[in-house]
Amino acid sequence: MLALDGRQTMIQQTVARLLPLAPAKRFWIITNEDLRPAVVKQLPKLPTAQVLAEPAGRNTAPAIGLAAFILLRENPDAVIGLFPSDHVIGDEKRYRETLERGIEIAAAGANIVVLGIRPSRAETGYGYIEAGGAYWADALRVRRFTEKPDAKKAAEFVAAGNYFWNSGMFLWSARTLVDALREHLPKTASVLEEIAAAFGTRKFAAAFRRLYPRSENISVDYAILEPRSAKGEQAGNIFCLPADFGWNDLGSWTALHEHQSSKSNAADGNLVAGSGSFVLNAHGNYVYAPGKFVAAVGVNDLVVVETPDALLITTRQNAQDVGRVVKYLDEKKMKTLV
Repeated sequence: MLALDGRQTMIQQTVARLLPLAPAKRFWIITNEDLRPAVVKQLPKLPTAQVLAEPAGRNTAPAIGLAAFILLRENPDAVIGLFPSDHVIGDEKRYRETLERGIEIAAAGANIVVLGIRPSRAETGYGYIEAGGAYWADALRVRRFTEKPDAKKAAEFVAAGNYFWNSGMFLWSARTLVDALREHLPKTASVLEEIAAAFGTRKFAAAFRRLYPRSENISVDYAILEPRSAKGEQAGNIFCLPADFGWNDLGSWTALHEHQSSKSNAADGNLVAGSGSFVLNAHGNYVYAPGKFVAAVGVNDLVVVETPDALLITTRQNAQDVGRVVKYLDEKKMKTLV
């Protein structure tokens, strides 16, 4: 987890800005086994039983799906929001006002609401939402989702004017999400339903460890949103709520550079974290090398990140492909790099 300042981690900030909308007892955190102890410590007001550690990483569809199946037993009409913890929100008041409107729409039927961000550039690292006609004055029907287009296609989307970045923030009722999982991801839905049936009993931990890895490794976007939108603009019941509250997704080094540059006075766009630095004829670089003197000479738009056991060198344009490195390490079962 990245710390934006010395007071709160990003997950603490995510929870803090949502607390005015719901009490702590209604929060669910899905994380991994390595991070769970830190999350529990950082969020002491949340019920520890609702901080779940995945036995195996299975992406967003199984994670939010498990929460939906558990909540279905208590309140099928409860509206669930999916909120990644690596987002920065500039205007929290407007953010909550937008969410309150989205909750109204999600509660009005078998509706799925996605918060859409009007694009400021032809970004290839985000998914895009093609918006159709207006349904409510402030919400648009969704025609289709497109995951991470190439540069040419992204430029076409931005020029068209009716495309939004997919923020990854969704709202739906427990019943709507469970029904969608049963329709579009039936095998995983059965697994999640069996795990949820054990929640609150002594059998839950064992069932979770044994069954959850059988879930498909797939995102909500691919599992539900794309097949649901394929039904057509009218039948899909997916709505894009345009959001204007100063959003940034720090899930990539490019986004982190953009966010920190907006707060920096560096005219050359260089952001260097080290014990000292020298920059000559260089522009737009992001270098993280704590404890090292950094010299950047004649290079532009690089991302260089040093950790105790690895060194990342890429460009801001290709920073979205870092996930392939993680996939490679996972395939090679390389947990120790030194």
